[in-house]
Amino acid sequence: MGTCERGREKGGDRGFVTAESAVVLPVLVMFTTALVWGLLVVAAQIQCVDAARTGARAAARQDPAASVVELTRAAAPRGARITVGREGDQVRVVVVARPPVLHGLPFDVREEAVAQAEETVGVGS
Repeated sequence: MGTCERGREKGGDRGFVTAESAVVLPVLVMFTTALVWGLLVVAAQIQCVDAARTGARAAARQDPAASVVELTRAAAPRGARITVGREGDQVRVVVVARPPVLHGLPFDVREEAVAQAEETVGVGS
């Protein structure tokens, strides 16, 4: 009697682990993919921050516009759009880039840095 009951219990669980794996594995793959993509987006955002700050410092030193764009592009993610402008005594650098991998999504990372032009620093003090 004991042998028959044990045999039935084992037979009833057969395939259970396979079914669980079939359900859980795609969820784990999607979660891992989303996590990696999120980390890539954060890395692109940090690159945009660094590039905008570098460009703003160069523009504040009154470097030529082509030099400012070149320095900013070197620090920015590949394919980034860079805008350099001046408003009164402040220079503004904007870096906009698409995060790597999923280019099809309508999602951009954007960072802006503002610095005071050096020719006006300390004037009027």
